[in-house]
Amino acid sequence: MFNPFVGIKMKTWMKRTLIGVFGATALIGGLAACSHRPHAPWASANMSEADQAKWRERMVDRVGSKLELDAAQKTKLSALADTLAAQRKQVMGAAGTDPRAEFQAMLAGERFDRSRAQALVDAKTSALREASPAVIAAAADFYDSLKPAQQEQVRSLLARGGHRRGWGG
Repeated sequence: MFNPFVGIKMKTWMKRTLIGVFGATALIGGLAACSHRPHAPWASANMSEADQAKWRERMVDRVGSKLELDAAQKTKLSALADTLAAQRKQVMGAAGTDPRAEFQAMLAGERFDRSRAQALVDAKTSALREASPAVIAAAADFYDSLKPAQQEQVRSLLARGGHRRGWGG
């Protein structure tokens, strides 16, 4: 297995923190990223805020049961899910319009509208940059609250490549 920390002298707590942040972010980010698939029942672009909140609650309950989280850990996982949802909403709404319509507008003329494309990328990047510190803090809070066995479960899931081959379902 590839270890990016080989040859780098780094304190154990820093390694664990980095692995934890990336692990928890990948875990929850993977769950959030799946929500964009059009064939998934929860992925409707017109899903209400209440439906999105119910979906996040179900995912938190599912992950919580698999990791056997206590109430405080579930609260931190829920906070992470809410923070990721807020970041996604901020990034998706950064341009103010439908991304597909925005891209079609770039292709509407004789030439590709480079300035419009760059403005779209700048808006998305800015939204991501602004929301990332809160996501990192929420991921770190959640991961740091896990017991060593739970942290190992998260690392094992990530090593297997995701939720499809990991927890099944």
